[in-house]
Amino acid sequence: MDRCLTTLCYLERDDMYLMMHRISKKNDINKDKWIGVGGHFEENESPEDCIKREIFEETGYDIEEEKIKYRAVVTFISDKGDYELMSLFTAKAPDSEPKECDEGELSWVKKGDVFNLNLWAGDKIFLKLLEDSKDFFSLKLSYDINDRLKEAVLNGKKLDYKAILNKIDE
Repeated sequence: MDRCLTTLCYLERDDMYLMMHRISKKNDINKDKWIGVGGHFEENESPEDCIKREIFEETGYDIEEEKIKYRAVVTFISDKGDYELMSLFTAKAPDSEPKECDEGELSWVKKGDVFNLNLWAGDKIFLKLLEDSKDFFSLKLSYDINDRLKEAVLNGKKLDYKAILNKIDE
């Protein structure tokens, strides 16, 4: 089983998220998907250390650690044998534009339009949770061998993820 620790941050400005269209890296599990900025932990990093570094590397923004909000822990499990524990953050972005990123194309997207992008099904669920509540949460997302969401568990309680996704997609 591949195990990894990652971070992801949704940078916010004027009711928009800074989204990355993952089109640059080869053999990328997120190829052609839209995600926030973030990445893998380096040795001896805390979640906060990792996301601060990743934000800077991918956008050029040097955001103070105390202005980055730790919002959730998301556990990804796949029938392919993957296991990922992701720390999810939000932060207010500076007024300047981000630098060019070698991992994908960065674009400001209105929060209401984000769900129309090519997102993972589970990402739609945690983006909706970020939108609806300020409470910290734990979300477990299980995918089948074909990368289809098969289970979502919020704070230990199974969600009717199909109903949630149908409502988001309306």
